[in-house]
Amino acid sequence: MSENTFYVTTPIYYVNDIPHIGHVYTTVAADVISRYMRMSGRKVMFLTGTDEHGQKVEQAARDRGKTPQEHCDEMVVRFKDLWRRFNISNDDFIRTTEERHIKVVQHFLQKLFDSGDIFKSSYSGWYCVPDERFWTEKDLDDGHCPDCGREVVQLEESNYFFKMSKYQDWLIKHIEDNANFIRPETRRNEMLGFLRNPLEDLCISRPKSRLNWGVEIPFDTDYVTYVWFDALINYVTSPGYTTDDERFAAFWPNCTHLIGKDILTTHTIYWPTMLKGEGLAPPARVFAHGWWTIEGHKMSKSVGNVVEPNMLLDKYGADAIRYFLLREVPFGLDGDFSHSALVGRINSDLANDIGNLLQRSLGMLEKYRDGVIPPAPDDSEMGDLSMEFVKASHKAVNELDEHMAVLSFDRALKAVWEFIGAANKYIDSAAPWTLAKEGKEAKLDSVMYTLFEAIRQVAVMINPFMPETGQKMFRQLGITQKKELHTFTSLEIWGGLPGGTKTFRGPALFPRIEEVQEVDVKEDKKDEGGRMKEEPQKTANVIGIEDFAKVELVTGKVLEAEAVPKSKKLIRMIVDTGEKRQIVAGIAEYYEPDDLVGRTIAVVGNLAPAKLMGVESNGMLLAAHDDNGLALVTFDKEVGVGVRIK
Repeated sequence: MSENTFYVTTPIYYVNDIPHIGHVYTTVAADVISRYMRMSGRKVMFLTGTDEHGQKVEQAARDRGKTPQEHCDEMVVRFKDLWRRFNISNDDFIRTTEERHIKVVQHFLQKLFDSGDIFKSSYSGWYCVPDERFWTEKDLDDGHCPDCGREVVQLEESNYFFKMSKYQDWLIKHIEDNANFIRPETRRNEMLGFLRNPLEDLCISRPKSRLNWGVEIPFDTDYVTYVWFDALINYVTSPGYTTDDERFAAFWPNCTHLIGKDILTTHTIYWPTMLKGEGLAPPARVFAHGWWTIEGHKMSKSVGNVVEPNMLLDKYGADAIRYFLLREVPFGLDGDFSHSALVGRINSDLANDIGNLLQRSLGMLEKYRDGVIPPAPDDSEMGDLSMEFVKASHKAVNELDEHMAVLSFDRALKAVWEFIGAANKYIDSAAPWTLAKEGKEAKLDSVMYTLFEAIRQVAVMINPFMPETGQKMFRQLGITQKKELHTFTSLEIWGGLPGGTKTFRGPALFPRIEEVQEVDVKEDKKDEGGRMKEEPQKTANVIGIEDFAKVELVTGKVLEAEAVPKSKKLIRMIVDTGEKRQIVAGIAEYYEPDDLVGRTIAVVGNLAPAKLMGVESNGMLLAAHDDNGLALVTFDKEVGVGVRIK
């Protein structure tokens, strides 16, 4: 087994499905771990694709007046286009209708047949047409398919069977001896429980008289292959089983299948026994993640609450969705998707935390050093505060690596965001604006370099999760072409960012989203006599001059300003409005305290006092806010303090 290779797969998605958030979840997770492994120096193979055979495809094509192949060729585009928009970096996209796959399936079947693991027998049982699957009487749920809940039909026909029962004892031992084979632990226990009952042999064919659209059985051309048996084999087709022995030997032993928990049985019971019969080892790991509900409800086409990924992309962008899906819930548990939770993550984690860190840092560097990164300081020049901050970086990198090894994406991101929080705190504690004011140039250089090396490390750490954002940060740091600084190996030693690099201050990474909540009251619009109620007239939100006169607007000059401890947003100011007053405002995302001193601003002077994070505020600033950020209301010429604004 090569330690330098990594092979990851998604399920191959059913070509008749409309891509939904569940498909996106699995594929984004596979993409993140692939990017992480590549950036760590490993050779990666990332496979996704589509499952295109079976009765439902044949029927759908017939309904559309198309051949099954024409139908598949049109439907597959939906998945390929979506993965392009989500920046999915798959190395291969396999379709089960491709000749390369059909040849491997037939080889697989013939080998099992020749070894005696496939036999023909008559079968009488219950068949679920939508799932294309046989069930025994004991499997049924009140006479219905235990998977989809729909009616089943009784069917009797001759078919070919794989001797799955032959490998039950081997499979139990393999699961017990390999703790990481099925993850998470709850799914492993679930499958061991399933195996306490005898395994039945698996029906692997369908007669052509009933279904023609499938891989033809090589030893009996009157039959095609059961769609699930055909589909699973894609995982060995792509890395080169029967076609490229060297490549297959390099990648297959390090294979991780990412799947939804609904297909756990096929991937951890059917598939490993099929491989055992073929003389192949099982995959190294099968990780079954949970399901997504929508606003607390199960996704359902009939209910109409299926989240359409393309609409999400149009509204929020790929990186925000990628971040939300992997940060919101532990990978393996069920999660709930809601627009309010997504917007909350965007505004808090992305706009406030990482976006604010980059913007305020670039602003200070532009102001104090014309946007050029100073030389790296010696350890002796850094001081205790900076040295402690460097330790926080090493901690974040180590924790990220530990969590990614077990696919704990949410914890990996949490470790990175703790470091982002430490970087914002470092700015407040080091106070570059004070160093600049006091003329401590060498100390200021040391702080600014330390800050920007930290930002580079953050850009590397988030790049697998949010590749567009990572690349934007590399561009703004001026290191787009320095690919050696984009790798995880570059984080092993502090100080990779070269001094003298020119930065570029661009737009905010993630502008805040201001969403208006719509409330549907669903009230009855008829009166007691059955007549339509008269709709109340909507009036503009207008006030009289007497109302406006109650608000005392005055000019004020900022005399002092400082960040409020333990707050990311608040700045405390002493403002002269004819009298000195303390005002607290949530503008730290857009202004440094030092930038405020000396400004003449507009103030609401007769607002009742309020406490913000325990600090009393006696007044309110006026400001405007749009997608470009926040701007204070100021004046186009000098005015005195305490002047009434009319």
